[in-house]
Amino acid sequence: MSQSAPITAGPPPATSRAQAGTRAQAGTRAQASIQAMAVRSAEIEAELRRVPRSFRILTGDRPTGPLHLGHYFGTLQNRVRLQDLGADVLVLVADYQVITDRDSGAGLAADVFGLVADNLAAGLDPGRATIFAHSQVGALNQLMLPFLSLLSVAEVGRNPTVKEEFAASGGAVMSALMFTYPVHQAADILACRANLVPVGKDQLPHVELTRTIARRFNERYSPAGAFFTPPDALLGAVPLLLGLDGQKMSKSRGNTIPLSAAEDETARLIRGARTDAQRRITYDPAGRPEVSNLVLIAALCQGRSPEGVAEEVGDGGAARLKAVVTEAVNERLRPIRARRRELAADPGYLLGVLRRGNDRAAALAEDTLNSVRELMRMTY
Repeated sequence: MSQSAPITAGPPPATSRAQAGTRAQAGTRAQASIQAMAVRSAEIEAELRRVPRSFRILTGDRPTGPLHLGHYFGTLQNRVRLQDLGADVLVLVADYQVITDRDSGAGLAADVFGLVADNLAAGLDPGRATIFAHSQVGALNQLMLPFLSLLSVAEVGRNPTVKEEFAASGGAVMSALMFTYPVHQAADILACRANLVPVGKDQLPHVELTRTIARRFNERYSPAGAFFTPPDALLGAVPLLLGLDGQKMSKSRGNTIPLSAAEDETARLIRGARTDAQRRITYDPAGRPEVSNLVLIAALCQGRSPEGVAEEVGDGGAARLKAVVTEAVNERLRPIRARRRELAADPGYLLGVLRRGNDRAAALAEDTLNSVRELMRMTY
């Protein structure tokens, strides 16, 4: 505040009250939207069990390093579940999105094949699921051009991922690719004609933007009958796992337990996890987040309640808790790690899986692009 600005007591200016009211209304609308999505997700779950083959599902990851325990409980298990139900599951290896914040492609190929191995080791079957890479599906990326024409710069800029990335950069220059990331995600979904996208609550704006693009394309180029089906979001009960340092779990922070980690490395990582000074172990996520996070990891790995794990450890303190977590994680991941070692030893097999997935995704995207060209009167 400048020295010339007066400091006054009393009620805030009308503009501040209006802004506060607008923010409150926006928060209320967002909460209502999430509740509506949750209701719709419950309906979709019932439909999945009844007619799983009516769903084509798109999900994916950025190949920025080995997948970790958070990915396993947050997304990989659900992918396998949906595959086993009989839905058509497509897994995108979003390699183009890696270069939004990387100056070189060095090491990217290894990360791509590592991501394929992680998904297969977790239980995805390449005979029933499709794994493909952004950069190998030209028609998908070409769809970004007409999709960009359906949005304003302001609409893209309001996307939470774009705003968070800009804030994280400290106001530094953002690449145009990063700015258009939400539209690229829409192209991923619509190119494959996916009608269901598993997401967390923080990713709902991406699905909503995709739905907006689908509706606007239909209104402009296919008014007689909708060409694109606006996809639904599938909200799951994704556990919120913190990193071993008590912060958000992230590969870039180095606070994860990679699926590919050896058992002794896992023990070392868990020994270094943050806890607190209380000896009695309890499950209290709000009051004791670091301790409760370790309790939750053990519970998820053992298929038990976190309260039961905490009661078992009791007065054993942090050392006993960490021993329980280490044993639980290593036991749960042992078969996955064994399968991953087999896969990593056969790069030719991984390449074959990826190429077959690329071919199928390319065929789907090419068919979509051809139809889009026809609807836009661009077949010449």
